[in-house]
Parts: sequence; structure tokens; C-alpha cells
Amino acid sequence: MGEPTRTRRRRASARGGVVMADVARLAGVSGQTVSRVLNDHPRVRPETRERVRAAMRELGYRPTASARTLASGRSRTLGVISFDAARFGPAATLAGINEAAQAAGYLVGTVALTAADQAAVMDAVDRLLGQGADGIIAIAPQRSVGQALVEADHGIPMVTLDKSFGARFPVVAGDSASGARRATEHLLRLGHRTVRHIAGPVGWIAAEARLDGWRVALEDAGAEVHEPLFGDWSADSGYDLGRRVADDPEITAVFVSNDQMAVGVLRALHEAGRRVPEDVSVVGYDDIPEAAHLLPPLTTVRTDFTEIGRRCLTLMLDQLDHSPEPGVRVDVPTELVIRRSCGASPSP
Repeated sequence: MGEPTRTRRRRASARGGVVMADVARLAGVSGQTVSRVLNDHPRVRPETRERVRAAMRELGYRPTASARTLASGRSRTLGVISFDAARFGPAATLAGINEAAQAAGYLVGTVALTAADQAAVMDAVDRLLGQGADGIIAIAPQRSVGQALVEADHGIPMVTLDKSFGARFPVVAGDSASGARRATEHLLRLGHRTVRHIAGPVGWIAAEARLDGWRVALEDAGAEVHEPLFGDWSADSGYDLGRRVADDPEITAVFVSNDQMAVGVLRALHEAGRRVPEDVSVVGYDDIPEAAHLLPPLTTVRTDFTEIGRRCLTLMLDQLDHSPEPGVRVDVPTELVIRRSCGASPSP
């Protein structure tokens, strides 16, 4: 019989720890075979795979990140660039990326942008490359960030969340225009002559898509299209704009570009004595967890941000393994969730 496990471990410890060569020697295979087992390579016979794993257990071998990198040519680390990550959509997307990355055996390093300009984006890309990231996922949905990412392209695999990046990178996105159109059409079907819109900030791709969907729905219905009011995604801006809505007795329906602003609108209407939905119907966007618990519960467009994050990770791994065409686009569908903040148009 060979030498006892304790002796093998003692010898390895004296050299500085168990290494792949020790595993290969005990399992009676090459170092390349151990590398393939570490990276779940399909071309390893089941009995060989089990023998290698048994040797790892016997020796107490724990592969380090550097060992995995040497075995696969990858760091098994992915970078994420985010902006405004405290808000519901980006935070839920990041959670989906982390969940899927963990299941796939990857670590995620995140850089939060403090500004949506070229210098900040270039710095973020350089920092992630310095950490050895195999690829970068960008949760930064402003046109200025998209342009900076294109200019900062270092040839590393990249996945983005919006189409402003052109055909350079694969894209995963919620179908904001379709969701906004569906929300507006719902209000029109309830008998409202038109629907006013509180939009997100200029330069945000999702805000622009939702504005487009709202406008197309009104134009197709032959309804009057008023100038939108622009907020900054916050409940405070929704409240300020909601006071303007409340002061106009002609307004009976409002589509708001996100739920946080809709929360502010509901408060402003309540303080002005405008009842929801009897006097004014309100639809939000995103379906934040609190939406169902507002008074009244908020009708909204649900976007599965966690699924968007998972799809980003899948598309990134596809890119790393198969180098797909860069123009790949994955649309995650939206859903109109009808609650009690909408009702029939009040009688004239």
C-alpha cells in the first residue's frame, strides 16, 4: 500500500501546502486531467473524475482562485459597473447577477459610478480590468455612459442593459416601451380622454422608451398628447409634480415612469383632496415590493429585474464560451399588474 494520508499531508504542508501535482500523483492522472476536473470539462470519464475528487478529499485540497485561473485561463471573476445602485431596479438586477454568478462558480466585483461621464466610466473599466475580470456587465442606463463604454472598449467581453450601445455589445433589457404603451392603453380603455405623463430624467434610456410608449398609445388612439413633466425618479420629485397635477381639474389619469415617483404623486393628490381613483387614476412602473401595500394599492408595470440580471450572466457566459455575435439582444417581457389605483373616468 502507499504511504498513509497523514504522511502525504505532512509532506505537502512542509512544501507549503497541497498543490495540483499532489492530487495528480495520488489519483494517477496528469496535471491537465486535474485541471479539467476543476473546471468541469465534459471530456473526463466519470470514474476518472471521481478518482480525482477522491484524491482532493483525501489530501484536503482546496483549489485557490489562482489555481483555477491557471487551469482555465480565466479568473472566474466578473465585473459590474452600476449607477444609482440604491434604487430598486439596479439593486434587483445586481442581486440577479450575483445569484446566477454564484451558481456558475464566479465571483462578482462591483464598481459604482459616482458620475455618468467618460472619465468615471474609463476609471471603472480600468479598475475591473486590474482585478482580472473576465468580462464586464454594465448596469448604467444613461446614454452618456453608453457612449463612454464604447470608447473605453478594451476588447473584453461585455454585456449591457440598454440598446444605446448600438451593435457593439450584447444587450439584455426590459421592454419599457411596450410596458408603457400597455399602461396607457389600460387607462384609455377605462374612458379617460387622455393620459398625462410624469417621465423619468432626460438621458435615461428606460425613461425615453417609456415616454415613447406612452406617446404612441395616445397617438394611435387619437387622444391629445400633452407635454410630459420630467422628474428624477425620486418620490420627492413625484410629489412636487403631483401637486401640479392636483391643481389641474382637467387631469383624470396619470402614467408615472416609476413607482417611487408615483408614491409622491399619490401623496400630493391626497393632500389636495383629489381621490384616487375616483377623481384621478394613477399607474406606476416597476412594481416595487411596497406597491401592493399603498393606499390605494398601485396599478403598475412589473419588470422582472432579477431575471434581467440572470439573463445578463447567461449572456456573459455565452460570450466567454462561444463568442456569439455582438448584436444579440434579449428582451425580458413586462406585465401590467392591475390594482385599485385605476378606475373609470369621472363623469363630466
